[in-house]
Amino acid sequence: MTPIQLSATLDVLNAALGFNAPADAVVSRHFRENKNLGPKDRAVVAETVFGVLRHLPQLDWLAGGDAGSKLPSTRDLLLAFFTRIKHLNLRELPGVFGDNDKERAAGMKGMSLRDAPLHVRAALPQWAIDALLASGKTEDEVLALGQSMLQAAPLDLRVNGIKAKRDAVAEELKAAGDINTTPTPFSPWGLRVEGKPAINKYKAFMEGRVEVQDEGSQLLGLLCGAKRGQMVADFCAGAGGKTLLLGAMMQNTGRLYAFDISEKRLSNLKPRLSRSGLSNVHPQLISSETDQKIKRLAGKMDVVLVDAPCSGMGTLRRNPDLKARQTAEGVLELNAKQSSILKSAARMVKAGGRLVYATCSFLPSENEAIVAEFLANHADFQLLDAREVLKKERVEIELANEYLQLTPQQHHTDAFFAAVMTRVVPTAVVAPAEETPAAE
Repeated sequence: MTPIQLSATLDVLNAALGFNAPADAVVSRHFRENKNLGPKDRAVVAETVFGVLRHLPQLDWLAGGDAGSKLPSTRDLLLAFFTRIKHLNLRELPGVFGDNDKERAAGMKGMSLRDAPLHVRAALPQWAIDALLASGKTEDEVLALGQSMLQAAPLDLRVNGIKAKRDAVAEELKAAGDINTTPTPFSPWGLRVEGKPAINKYKAFMEGRVEVQDEGSQLLGLLCGAKRGQMVADFCAGAGGKTLLLGAMMQNTGRLYAFDISEKRLSNLKPRLSRSGLSNVHPQLISSETDQKIKRLAGKMDVVLVDAPCSGMGTLRRNPDLKARQTAEGVLELNAKQSSILKSAARMVKAGGRLVYATCSFLPSENEAIVAEFLANHADFQLLDAREVLKKERVEIELANEYLQLTPQQHHTDAFFAAVMTRVVPTAVVAPAEETPAAE
């Protein structure tokens, strides 16, 4: 690491560890304000910053932090990172570290993480550990989940089926920039990219043949099963990644509503929509989940996807700062919102239609608990087995139960959850025939 890279890393870490903004926004702002950093410098800085954030509970413990109440200095965290995570020997440490630092580094090398508390070994906040153990997870399962979040996530692409075929896009990327890809194991549209090239600079992206989308997110589209000519709603559309997938599945036919309460998020959908070539998408700004626009569509939708606002804890590989920015109290507030959104969205589903509830979280209170409460209060909805739904879409995947519960260690995706439900068609009530008087 060069002095320029180390200085920039310290500056970015000092800002990121305030946890006043998402880490990716902090990194991007620093790069915009420091044009002297070249592509290689930026790659080293970003990799180091996100590496420290992923391992922060472990680095805090190694550097002698006070049980998370106050972090050690940024220098000490970096020293622990280089020593224990990057496995640099004392001679390989950057020159800014002096003899005293190297003496501390030697002490860190002698520490065993096996002696650390579970939340340190799993590199997860204690409140998340408590929630997982309370749900019946074993310590080994919690440890495996936490450690699977310590690696950087791969770059997954989704090929836009109305514009291109997967094999053709793979060949195009290889020819255009020597970008190597492999087909994703589950999604029929996915390509997993080797390395982290700037995909947005390639024609395949600029002309709408590919979008960046984790394979787990792509599988949500298969659970929806959207088809040609249907009426479909993406209830919490955001910037529209899943909206675009649903529109392509519908082959640009039917009517697809993209609802969101954020005008900014919906405005971010516009350029993506333009690239995609879709004309069946109708973005709709709503004031809340009980907006009149929702009520007017009651009982009319073939499919409703509720990708609910959540803690985002399933995306820790990409957003490791959530370990410090998210709290148990914040999740409780989200739980109330999730229940309300699911209840309102369900009103739009017609008899025989499909309702999919999803989060990018591994926390049971955001997942199974919300679905169980909903089903207990809505006898007209039944849970479908996600394994059977995906099997009909020719996707064979190992799942623990009827829910789609993806994890990095088992499926190499973000930690997604989804439940598929259907609105039961009412049984026709047949009036009893009038008795014919017996002949006298």
